[in-house]
Amino acid sequence: MGSNGFGGSQRLVDLVQQLRPSKPLCLPSNTNNNPKAESETNPIAKPSDRTRPKRAAVLICLFEDENGHLRVILTKRASTLSTNSGDVSLPGGKTEEGDANDIETALREAKEEIGLDPSLVDVVTVLEPIVTKIGMAVVPVLGILADIRQFNPTPNAAEVEAIFDAPLDMFLKDENRREEEREWMGNKYLLHFFDYEAENGKYVIWGLTAGILIAAASLVYQRPPDFQERKPQFWSRICL
Repeated sequence: MGSNGFGGSQRLVDLVQQLRPSKPLCLPSNTNNNPKAESETNPIAKPSDRTRPKRAAVLICLFEDENGHLRVILTKRASTLSTNSGDVSLPGGKTEEGDANDIETALREAKEEIGLDPSLVDVVTVLEPIVTKIGMAVVPVLGILADIRQFNPTPNAAEVEAIFDAPLDMFLKDENRREEEREWMGNKYLLHFFDYEAENGKYVIWGLTAGILIAAASLVYQRPPDFQERKPQFWSRICL
């Protein structure tokens, strides 16, 4: 067993130690449901400030396969959902009133969507939130699953059509990648599409999910991608 009781391989122990000091670039706690906490951390902001983005959190759950390669757990959203149906996404969802912080949101949603026991995940850092076009601040929570064999995937049929995993380093490579230039409010940016074939189907990982995984892979492997990112400017809007 590694330091701090973490029972993964030495590679995973080293990764935990590498990432643990990382600090989120925005507040990791959910202040949307606690006006007092918000007023203490940001006296200028008012609880009724409608310009503040709504909040959600996703879980970047990494594990090591039998060959020692890092992989990330992904889902394909159910085709019956009203938004982003059929898209590939990370487990996660909107913050609920009872959630203490973004970590709790991500872990709760992962348990509800894919049956991942929160006690199996060692959360090591929180990445910079990304704000979507509709004003949702999505907070990526990065965690390590020490033993993938302890995870028994149980998809919630109402939300998840399939569960699969992909190698993390593919999001730094130019292989099986496409891009499209888009424009929003005069800002031109690139959307990245990664084609991936798993045992249970073919998937396209793109948009926000791809952007989050590029950032996570860059952090883990300590290098930029092999391609130009050109992120949307609205992703970096201030979040409180």
